[in-house]
Amino acid sequence: MTSPPQEDKPSFIEDFFPGYFALVMATGIVSLAMHFEGFPGLPEVLLWLNVIFYVVLWGITVLRIALFRSALIADLTHHARGVTFLTMVAGTAVLGVQFAILTPFITVAAGLWVFAVLLWLILIYTFFAAVTVAEPKPSIEVAINGSWLLVTVATESLTVLGTLVAQTLGLMIPILFWALCDYLLGAMFYILFIALIVYRWIFLRMEPAKLSPPYWINMGALAITTLAGARLILSSKNWEILHNFQPFIGGFTLFFWATGTWWIPLLVIVGFWRHVIERVPITYDPQYWSLVFPLGMYTVATFMFANATGMPFLLVIPRIGVYIAMLAWLITFCAMLLKLGNFCRAYGRRKTPLTTRAH
Repeated sequence: MTSPPQEDKPSFIEDFFPGYFALVMATGIVSLAMHFEGFPGLPEVLLWLNVIFYVVLWGITVLRIALFRSALIADLTHHARGVTFLTMVAGTAVLGVQFAILTPFITVAAGLWVFAVLLWLILIYTFFAAVTVAEPKPSIEVAINGSWLLVTVATESLTVLGTLVAQTLGLMIPILFWALCDYLLGAMFYILFIALIVYRWIFLRMEPAKLSPPYWINMGALAITTLAGARLILSSKNWEILHNFQPFIGGFTLFFWATGTWWIPLLVIVGFWRHVIERVPITYDPQYWSLVFPLGMYTVATFMFANATGMPFLLVIPRIGVYIAMLAWLITFCAMLLKLGNFCRAYGRRKTPLTTRAH
């Protein structure tokens, strides 16, 4: 007599993509782009939708820690996947910026900043320590991709939110100093890792399938660095030393904005080569949120940088960019819902016992 089949644990939790918090990052930044461009109502709708995303993703993460801790640790200490955990930091900070700008709940934003800082300290040192001592080491073409620049994105996100909540936490000067250091640290990370990424692009064979959406973070990391610099310029009136750094921050931020702008045509060209010439099919993947986020971030960063530095002629860019970011978010969101619906139907069929019909 055979025993009945055992109930499977939900494998989608075991295999859950750790970088799915890019959904929160993308939704939050598109919401802010619409707010700055004067869209009524929709930014707030995306805020509360983002709260749902954030809670659900943390719920899945907690389940993964409880049920599949070894799989989670394996991901966290992996050269290619471990860095994607930093979307948790950036997602937390972007949600905090939404609360700071779109709602009167500035204390919620402050709490999210503190939580993001703690997450950053835990994740960034765990990841770097793990990949430093790991043996054997993978080759650079296997290990590195655009996701490594999430180190910059997560670090700069602390600067952006920190400048907004410094006064609320009653630690104006220490937090602005932290924000300034994060701005510079994120810039250092970008310079280090983009050199490896460009080397990988130019001197090693690049298969079309490997030119995945996270490479848009090549531009997105520069965009959030631009936003961080703009926020520091706007906050310079609150701290004399930061005011003294303003010319340096302004020039350095323009350098990052210009470089980020340079990346956009190249990313479009290689995307055309990947999907049109090499015919790699476009199917939903959670990594596509890492494409939506840079589009929204470039829009917001340009808007903020133009206002912080008195260059209103740049404002034409966010007026167009907001619609591109909204369209990219909507397409990716619909594709995600379709994928989720297909998964639920397949899971339901697998769990439904077979019955025979009487004739």
